[in-house]
Amino acid sequence: MRIKIEWLVVGVILFISGCAKHKIMMKEDNTPYTTKECNRELYRGLECNGTPIDMIYVYKKQRRLYAYSKGKKLYEFRISLGKNADKGHKLQAGDYRTPTGHYRIVRKKCDRRLYKSLLISYPDREDKERARRLGVKPGGYITIHGQPKWNKNGEGDNYTLSHDWTEGCIAVSNKAIDALWIAVKNGVKIDIYN
Repeated sequence: MRIKIEWLVVGVILFISGCAKHKIMMKEDNTPYTTKECNRELYRGLECNGTPIDMIYVYKKQRRLYAYSKGKKLYEFRISLGKNADKGHKLQAGDYRTPTGHYRIVRKKCDRRLYKSLLISYPDREDKERARRLGVKPGGYITIHGQPKWNKNGEGDNYTLSHDWTEGCIAVSNKAIDALWIAVKNGVKIDIYN
């Protein structure tokens, strides 16, 4: 019984800490690109070797993400958003809206359902205060992420990038998230506009 509790505690710590640094309590991932490979990239520092991106702009109505380095546009990517992204700013958990505002990238994350993710600092203090006034939970775990694992090779990109299907996140192609993954460090600003 004591061993089971210890493993449970370890699992909770790994879950809270983001990309698990150990594969304890995790089933083997047999998808074509594995969470294990993603974790390996993080541990070896391979994720930060591109031209550094210092600013990301997202325009929800245009369904576009722009990445800049020292004022020069490096990338422009098509995006998908939350199912209710056009209904304004994210107000609460489960509203399927993509937030608008000024945030930062706070962490890189390996995901078992989707390709690589960049965690955004939503909710900020304003978002939390607004949710408190409304009597709701603000939600969280908003990311820029790649495709679902079924679309590993990008053959479904035209479909997924022409529909809003996320729960509030910003979805890009796997090639796009790979480009961002190697060039974005924690703290990079991201401005999200309607």
